[in-house]
Amino acid sequence: MEERQPQWDATQSRILDAADQLIERRGVHGLTVAELARRADLSRPTIYRNWNDSDDVVRAALLRRVAGILNSFPAPVPSRSALVDDVMRFIAMFRSDSLYGRLLDDEPEAFTRYTLHRVGSSQRMILGWLAAAISAAQSGGSVRAGVPEEMAVMLLLIAQSAVLSHGTVTDLISETAWERELRCALDGLLRP
Repeated sequence: MEERQPQWDATQSRILDAADQLIERRGVHGLTVAELARRADLSRPTIYRNWNDSDDVVRAALLRRVAGILNSFPAPVPSRSALVDDVMRFIAMFRSDSLYGRLLDDEPEAFTRYTLHRVGSSQRMILGWLAAAISAAQSGGSVRAGVPEEMAVMLLLIAQSAVLSHGTVTDLISETAWERELRCALDGLLRP
């Protein structure tokens, strides 16, 4: 289930940098290959040689951001509490990321389009990271027995739902309580 982290060449990175700037400024709606070409100072055929359309570029930009967040985590530590801490830290980094933060605040429907209709590369990368961490914590005895890949799916669903629904419940629960309850839900799923 683990998704390899992609490698982008200099031209692709330039296009993705342009996509990041455009998405941060105005979101994913209406993003065009022509705008990407202008922003990256490249031709449209150059973009089409790398991706099929602007949606593919957006998916790649989102994947690159997730890969960047995951790269900040060391190898999995074999404990449930460390795993839950890492998931909570990932969530905090995701929510504070300038691109993802903008989409969460102003364009949450983009997640339906890019992450909820199918399990994409970003989610597969996260699932691989979670499964490895669950397996490491199982070997340490602090996580219940089970198939790490299946447990990772449920862990992702809980965390993803909490993050995407966060804005709708801010009048019902404080940030501190939201974090505490999410931490309890994650820990409860993993507890032996």
